[in-house]
Amino acid sequence: MGTDAEQQAIIDTLRTAGCVAAEDEAALLTGAAAGDRDRLRALVERRCTGEPLAWLIGSVRFCDQTVLVHPGVYVPRWQTEPMALEAVARLPERGCAVDLCTGAGALAVVLAHLRPGARVVATEIDPRAVACARANGVDVLEGDLAAPLPDGLDGQVDVVTAVVPYVPTGELRLLPRDVLAHEPRRALDGGDQGIDLLIRAATAAVGLLRPGGSLLLELGGDQPHLLQPTLVELGYVDVALLVDDDGDVRAVTCRARLR
Repeated sequence: MGTDAEQQAIIDTLRTAGCVAAEDEAALLTGAAAGDRDRLRALVERRCTGEPLAWLIGSVRFCDQTVLVHPGVYVPRWQTEPMALEAVARLPERGCAVDLCTGAGALAVVLAHLRPGARVVATEIDPRAVACARANGVDVLEGDLAAPLPDGLDGQVDVVTAVVPYVPTGELRLLPRDVLAHEPRRALDGGDQGIDLLIRAATAAVGLLRPGGSLLLELGGDQPHLLQPTLVELGYVDVALLVDDDGDVRAVTCRARLR
C-alpha cells in the first residue's frame, strides 16, 4: 500500500519516535491496515506513543507460533521462549501440563502445538487475558493460580509453568517508559523483592506435580537465590537455572521429589 516514499516516511516517523526496528514495524503496521490509509495513520500514531506493536497488529510470534494479543493483555516476550522449549522437552507425548498465570496463552499454545497428544490446561485471573487465551485455543480456567483447577489434576501433572509478575515494586520505575505507560501493572508487580507470586506459584505446584514432575518459573536478577530456600522447603530437587546468551538468568527449573 502506498508509494515507496510514503513507506519511507512511515519508517522515518517510527525511527524518530524511538522504534529500533522501524522498517520491520512499518511493514507490519502497513499489513495490519490492509489498504486503509486512515487506519495506517492511526496505527502509526498509536505506535509512536509507545503502544505495544502486538496490540496494534493483533499478534506476536512466539516460538514460531502466531499468538493473538488483545489490547490490555501482557505481551509475551522472546526471553520466555527458552523456558517454553525446555517445558516441551520435559513434557511426555501424552503427558499433562499446567500453565499458571497464562496471560495471552503463549506457553500453553507452544506446549499444545509441540506435544499434540498431551493435555494442556491453563489458568489466568485477568478476564481480558482469559478471553485472549481462549481466542488462541487455550483450555484456560479463570481464577487465581491453581485455584480454578479440577481436583483430578492433583498429583497427576508432568510439567507446571508460570510467568508470574516478578518485577520488584521498587524497580518498576526502571522499566521502559512504554511498558509502564501501557502494559498492565498487575502483570508486572511482584511485590517487595519480586518473589511474592513466585513463592505462591511454587507452593501451588507442589500439589499438582507427580513425583519427578517439573516446575519452571520465569524470574530474574538475584531471585533464584531468594527463592532457593522456599524450593528446598517445598521438597523440590534438581534446581537449575536457564540463562540467555548474555548470561542473564531467565528462569529456574526444578523437579518434585520422588516419593
